[in-house]
Amino acid sequence: SLPDTTKHIGADDGQWTMAARDHASTRFSPLDEVHTGNVARLQLAFSFPTGLSRGHEAAPIVAENTLFIVGPYPNPLFALDLTQPGAPLKWRFDPLPHPSAQGVACCDTVNRGAAYSEGRVFFNTLDNHTIPVDAKTGRELWRTRLGDIKKGESMTMAPLVVKDKVLVGNSGGEFGVRGWLTALDAATGRIAWRAYSTGPDGDVLIGPGFKPFYKSDQGSDLGVKTWPPEAWKTGGGTVWGWISYDPQLDLVYYGTGNPGPWNPEQRPGDNKWTAGVFARRPDTGEAVWYYQYSPHDLHDYDAVNENILIDADWGGRPRKLLIRPERNGYVYVQDRVTGEVLSAHPFAHVTTSTGVDLQTGALLYNPQKTPRMGESVRSICPASPGAKDWQPSAWSPRTRLLYIPHQNLCEDASTYQVSYIAGTPFVGADVKMYAGPGGHRGVFAAWDPFAGRKVWEIRENFPVWSGA
Repeated sequence: SLPDTTKHIGADDGQWTMAARDHASTRFSPLDEVHTGNVARLQLAFSFPTGLSRGHEAAPIVAENTLFIVGPYPNPLFALDLTQPGAPLKWRFDPLPHPSAQGVACCDTVNRGAAYSEGRVFFNTLDNHTIPVDAKTGRELWRTRLGDIKKGESMTMAPLVVKDKVLVGNSGGEFGVRGWLTALDAATGRIAWRAYSTGPDGDVLIGPGFKPFYKSDQGSDLGVKTWPPEAWKTGGGTVWGWISYDPQLDLVYYGTGNPGPWNPEQRPGDNKWTAGVFARRPDTGEAVWYYQYSPHDLHDYDAVNENILIDADWGGRPRKLLIRPERNGYVYVQDRVTGEVLSAHPFAHVTTSTGVDLQTGALLYNPQKTPRMGESVRSICPASPGAKDWQPSAWSPRTRLLYIPHQNLCEDASTYQVSYIAGTPFVGADVKMYAGPGGHRGVFAAWDPFAGRKVWEIRENFPVWSGA
């Protein structure tokens, strides 16, 4: 059974009020009018041109018989009336972000969506503002600036509303910014707390209640000690992906991005708290546990992917599980109370590591694929976008399968020394990507997390960048 995170909207009413539909990030719809017997007869009901040509990564949300869509820069918010034929435009809100934000968007000027709560639609702009508007009228309610484009910060993720807080993270790991997750008061826009992904424990909101499962994540001020002097200040760990929430445990779960720069020889150490997952208290931001999927990240395997929360039997007893298809190529099953890794099986072609040690939690890197300055290291699989990037998977409680859209890409990489200049790229690597084994570049797969195996797959010529 899933955590009951849909009581406020009703379980079967067709609303989709957040990017993942529910706080458990299942992206599962219980509606049953479309089925295998009639799906072939689906036809276009209406279309709506946004007038924008950059990447559209924001899943629409539905509330109050209205479809809400956030566009890429300049981040217009559209409201379409689903009660009328053709779903005509009800209103459009233009936040007018600063044009300079386009220059610090590493990977297209995208936006990953909005969240609806109590008559308000919350979304982020590329120039680091969080804005709610009145869902009926499109009137702006407040606006809070959270980052600085002059430092290379931007915001592309979809916010999540948890109780009276709006949770938002930053982008810009390729510009040497310092990653964070910030909670805003939903009524006023006031910053309630900010948890950094690098730095001393006080900045990371690590206190006496922090109980990571593995010894490698235990100790004081690891966000400083696992970096060269001062390097944590430009260390990345941005929070540009997905957030989940368990109301029974009262914990939010989210991943942190790659450390900066990409060149690993410039940042010896585990580079806490990048490329891992945090569990935190939403009221205070207090860290409860953390696990690092890719310590000393060698290949830009950001750990920003979705955390799917399910309750199920594991090893003969009920467990609260967190399932996560990670960029490093493994599907992780973890105890979401403690962070313990229960299983980790590869779901794609992996040459960069040989497995995960369940006793220590360590990713077992393949030293032959470690980037080295002055050399070209070949057949790095998966490539830097990972076996699966930001595009979200979906969980079905009916089939008990995870449906994963992902890539089949490898790369050759060379690294070089790079200097930090605020607001400019801070990467230190060149990569050349190509199709992995089989020659196809994308896969849509059904995965059984209990058996740790793929049930079926559909191979695609191009990477499957869209979500499920």
